[in-house]
Amino acid sequence: MPKARGLARHMASVRRSSARRDKQPCSKQSSAGTTHNWGKMKSIADIGPSTLVCAVIGNPVAHSMSPAIHNRAFAELGLDYVYVAFRVRDVGAAMAGMRALGNFRGMSVTIPHKVAILDHLDEVAEVDRQIGSVNTVVNDGGRLKGFGSDGPGALQALSDAGVRVAGKNVTIIGSGGAARAIAFSLATTTRPASLCLLGVIEPELRALTRDVARKTDLKATCAMLEAKALPAVSIKVRLSFVGVQVHHSEATKLESPAGGGSPTSMVANLLL
Repeated sequence: MPKARGLARHMASVRRSSARRDKQPCSKQSSAGTTHNWGKMKSIADIGPSTLVCAVIGNPVAHSMSPAIHNRAFAELGLDYVYVAFRVRDVGAAMAGMRALGNFRGMSVTIPHKVAILDHLDEVAEVDRQIGSVNTVVNDGGRLKGFGSDGPGALQALSDAGVRVAGKNVTIIGSGGAARAIAFSLATTTRPASLCLLGVIEPELRALTRDVARKTDLKATCAMLEAKALPAVSIKVRLSFVGVQVHHSEATKLESPAGGGSPTSMVANLLL
């Protein structure tokens, strides 16, 4: 999962940089004023005043595998962290709560908050500000910093599957934060021949198409999601809940409408 890799990788880098400063078991003063001991967390019985909290926020989140993935990663890395899931309707209030809770270290962000959350952050990486969405927030002493890993994660999954995007016609089904990140990553990194965006929320869909066309030189079009709207494409990226699955034409064939062109040769399901 792109967002899972983003937060876990960031926390691992924090631990490695801290360990380099002191070869002995190291400690860190949290913003709550407690001393944090690395290498402590082994089971739920180890949760204490110094334990740092991470979470995934979204609506809904009941389907999320992030707590299982992150808590296992934290245990393997010996980090005194715990990871939970919060259903959030008011993202601004959630960010205020994150600032107020000194032990709240990091957050994964899923739908529908990946775009709206930018208005409540203190710092956003320039590339993610350009894209217009983030999926990871780090609380650095009360200063909230946003990052995105949806785009790089999707590109890595396509690369790992041996998919060459350059010169291909690509369709993305979805227009939210993950679709936004992936569309910009494809447009600026892999250079497809064209990009077609299909979605069910028309204002969001048109805004994303306009932004891609304006901020990159890629030919981008959009249409509301229905069977007759599916163009003749080489690669289709479909965004839905719950990792990344890549299917080649031998496993999945989607015929183009009215015999218009060749069938889809590859489908990538991004399960959020």
